[in-house]
Amino acid sequence: MDLLQLRYFRMVARTENISRVAEELRVAQPSLSRTITRLESDLGVPLFDREGRRLRLNQFGKAFLTRVDRALDELEDGRRELADLAGLERGGVAIGAENLKLLHPVVANFVGAHPGARVRLFSGTTADVTARVVAGELDLGVISQSRSTPGLGGQELLDEEVLLAVAPNHPLAQRGRVAVTELASEPFITTSPDYWQRTVLDRVFSRAGLRPMIVCEGDDPTAVRSLIATGFGIGLLPALARDYPGPDVAWLHLDEVYCRRTLHLVWRTDAYLSLAARRFRDLTAETFAHNIPSVPE
Repeated sequence: MDLLQLRYFRMVARTENISRVAEELRVAQPSLSRTITRLESDLGVPLFDREGRRLRLNQFGKAFLTRVDRALDELEDGRRELADLAGLERGGVAIGAENLKLLHPVVANFVGAHPGARVRLFSGTTADVTARVVAGELDLGVISQSRSTPGLGGQELLDEEVLLAVAPNHPLAQRGRVAVTELASEPFITTSPDYWQRTVLDRVFSRAGLRPMIVCEGDDPTAVRSLIATGFGIGLLPALARDYPGPDVAWLHLDEVYCRRTLHLVWRTDAYLSLAARRFRDLTAETFAHNIPSVPE
């Protein structure tokens, strides 16, 4: 049994998909399968139930995964601690966010102050980022509409109103405020349910006993404003976006107190947080507290 076997096992156990892990690792699928088989032979029990080409982690695999997670996390914490002892310039930090542009000012300041420190960025949905922080793949995550997740600590970075954006020639463009009930027949441009814009949209319509009429749904939140400006539909955007350069739209307040979004910075409380990660965490909090990043949404 060696570390490579344990790392491969953990990845396969989490996905229950040999081909996906082989593609991610850029190794041959038969080679990865043999590695798992040798590990099972060393342990004397099967870790997966095989159903044709499908894998299912069995009771032995689930018990072993708990120990493997603990062992690999301890080794990773040890690596980070040694990097800290060698100085921050030898350390690194991995951060994830839905919109990496939010982190541009923080990254610029951090790299400028610590040019030797390694920074790795990941873009994904709140669920993706949260899962990677929990798994130890990311040190920090910036997520919207924070949920309570065991083992994670957090700090609120931002709480802001979410506004309705319409094209400048839209009949509502001259209105300063509008009720959700007035929007029942309006075409909405929004994101997939994985992103905060859709979460807020569904929430405010549900509270009014309605469902939004969605004509465009995608995984690119930054495209929403451009499409709204064409007159194709209307949509929700954060209040901060009013101050950012971008296509011309008109802004309205919604008569709904829950039409807001929050940003939270999260990290694991049961793992060693490197010096670089702690510095980046503090710098992020300071940046949002005194100088909210100016980026388009």
